[in-house]
Amino acid sequence: MSTQKDRWVSSFSFLLFCASSIPTWGSARLLQELSPQEYFSSLQAGRASLAYFSHNVSPGAQPFLEQIENSAEALQDYGISVVKVICPKEDVSRYCGKENALRKAYLFRGNMLIREFPTDALFDVNSIVANVLFALLFNEVKYVETLADLQNIENTLKGRLNMVFAYVPATGTAEHRAVMEAAFVYGTVHQFVLTTEAALLKDTGDDEPDMSSARLLFCHCQRATDLAQPCRRTAMGQALTMLNIHRHLKLMGAPLVTEVAEDPEKVSTVHLQLGLPLVFILSQKETYEADRRTAEFVAWQLLGKAGVALLSRDLVDLNILLRSNVALKTPDEGVPIKYLVLEDTDEVITLVEDKSKVKQIQEEEEEEEEDEDEKENNNQGTQGVLLSRVNCWDWPGVCTEENVTQFPTIKIYEKGERSVMYNGMWGTDELTSFIMLSRVPCPLKLATVEEAEGYLRGEFPSELSSYHHTSLLGVFSTATSEAREAFEEAGSILSGHVTMGMYFEDDALTLSRKYAVSPPALLLARSGGQSVEGITLSKQNAQDMVQMIRYELLDIFPEITVQNLPRYLQLRKPFLILFSDDDIGQIESKEMLKLAKGRPQQEFVACWLNLKKTPVGRGVLKAYFATMPSLPVLVWVNFHAGGQVFKFPSEQSITELNILSWLEKLKAGLEVPSSTLSDEDWKPPLPAYNFLQMMETAVPELPLHTPQRHGDTPAAQHPPESPGGDTTTQEEPSRETKAEKMASPGRDLRGTAPRLAAREKQGKRHSEL
Repeated sequence: MSTQKDRWVSSFSFLLFCASSIPTWGSARLLQELSPQEYFSSLQAGRASLAYFSHNVSPGAQPFLEQIENSAEALQDYGISVVKVICPKEDVSRYCGKENALRKAYLFRGNMLIREFPTDALFDVNSIVANVLFALLFNEVKYVETLADLQNIENTLKGRLNMVFAYVPATGTAEHRAVMEAAFVYGTVHQFVLTTEAALLKDTGDDEPDMSSARLLFCHCQRATDLAQPCRRTAMGQALTMLNIHRHLKLMGAPLVTEVAEDPEKVSTVHLQLGLPLVFILSQKETYEADRRTAEFVAWQLLGKAGVALLSRDLVDLNILLRSNVALKTPDEGVPIKYLVLEDTDEVITLVEDKSKVKQIQEEEEEEEEDEDEKENNNQGTQGVLLSRVNCWDWPGVCTEENVTQFPTIKIYEKGERSVMYNGMWGTDELTSFIMLSRVPCPLKLATVEEAEGYLRGEFPSELSSYHHTSLLGVFSTATSEAREAFEEAGSILSGHVTMGMYFEDDALTLSRKYAVSPPALLLARSGGQSVEGITLSKQNAQDMVQMIRYELLDIFPEITVQNLPRYLQLRKPFLILFSDDDIGQIESKEMLKLAKGRPQQEFVACWLNLKKTPVGRGVLKAYFATMPSLPVLVWVNFHAGGQVFKFPSEQSITELNILSWLEKLKAGLEVPSSTLSDEDWKPPLPAYNFLQMMETAVPELPLHTPQRHGDTPAAQHPPESPGGDTTTQEEPSRETKAEKMASPGRDLRGTAPRLAAREKQGKRHSEL
């Protein structure tokens, strides 16, 4: 702590020095007035001076002299004197005799001329101080114009010195002065590099640089180990002032991660002293290496925004919940440290960048604890569903037996029935809908015509009243048993995804005649039974029937969303998409619906996309066109053949007749595509990993849990006696420890986080098996 205190004292002293460097208007006159002989005889070796030679002062030179005089105090702090040299009329020397010479100021070091400045380049105190220091530090501050120059300097610094790279829109500005003053102080510690070329900002990683704003990047070249890679860069987020640059460099010089072995309330670091928060990653000796990597990963993300410390639970007696894995200390006096439970490093970063997040997390945790019992009753008891979690790290035998090799995986088990794999969207509403639909027999056998009619109106079963799905009713006669069996098999395949009913009583003909079909037939009730469509079931194969049902469930003129797009892409048809910035107009909707119901509907998918509800559509349009078109816009695109994109003429109104005429031109090859999409396959960014196999390969010497013997009931049907308990982990800490040490630095809070956090939180809500 004494070292930190000494650093802060020196830092504070330098801030006082900076404050004293600010010009004080009305102070004692520091501008010397000497004759040429007096001036040249007073020059001292190694001492710099700025001189202006003048005969009688003309009115035009008066503003310049005022700025020169005002800058005298600031330059004096850097050991530079400012002199006005009065030239006699008869003097015809180099500096007094020529008219051009009298329009310049001269910078000397001793009796050696360093630089000539046109007086119009020294227009205020900032420009004078900036240009004078720039000239004196010419060998210390490198000026670059090209990326090659910058890379050459960077390569020579790797492993030796850090680099401070600054962009200023022009020299002589206040920002230029701040950079040069910082270089005067820190030039022996870091290599300063300056540019006025805005193009270099893009080359240093800024995709959309603001060319009118100065920027400063700290380049961590001293830490560079791979000479082929550029140095890490940390941008200064504040305006380029001397104090901000000093603050940034102090933060960059602080340890990346501080290890703490005392009460965190007593800890003080340079970050807290400079008004920034300090994040503690709570650790323990068994997971030290993994926690250290996590802390370093977080520290790089928060560099310049917050400090990061590694706090060992083993060395400090903390009176906090065991599940807490992160603590936050703010620089505010009297504010207690907040201990939190976070799932990954993204949450830590958000915690620092969004101050309101701390209060929100704490409120959520309090609400979780208060509503725990009520949630368990509502989610698992008022609905009859037990939510359980199997940790495949602890139960690899169970996961292997259940054919679970990718995480996460959701399967639904019902006594006496085969398990059902969930492969839908990972959202609360989607999963809840799947669970509720899975609990209802599919297809649901109806006993009377009244029940069948009520089913089509959405009145049965009552537990599905809050889930609005298109209802399908299969109608069969006694002579269509083969079709009925195929329909029943199709229902078992589609269980959880659709609502299916079946009616095959003696009076089935009465029901089918009402909707003008003959058994076997399928009745589709859309919009709560407001419209019922009859379709003859010509397919006798279950798989063919599944495909037909999925197709019939698609909307005629659907609104494309992220959730339903895959279903329409599976049709492998061209898309006719109407992009709109909100709900489409009544006229356009009517015309597009007529088009979708018409003859060509089997040839393409007519749909629309609401950019207000699905903002990703803007990115789609940018990929289609060079500039964002005015909305609404109608687009034809064939993803599966050529990828050509055609835009419906904006001068034509969107009517069925106009669109059909335009489509005929497309078929005839009379329209020019606006763009052509890449033929690259749409694949996941990473391959699907068999995690269980990887775990066994990584730790071959450790025994896995013995798989269940043939005939044992799957663990998912038998919750443990103590929900949330995990005795296996307690018995075998060595395996978890070794695995943690081998893990690469990731985005999880490892070790104390997230395994303790996950178990504490999930154990209360679910039964961990």
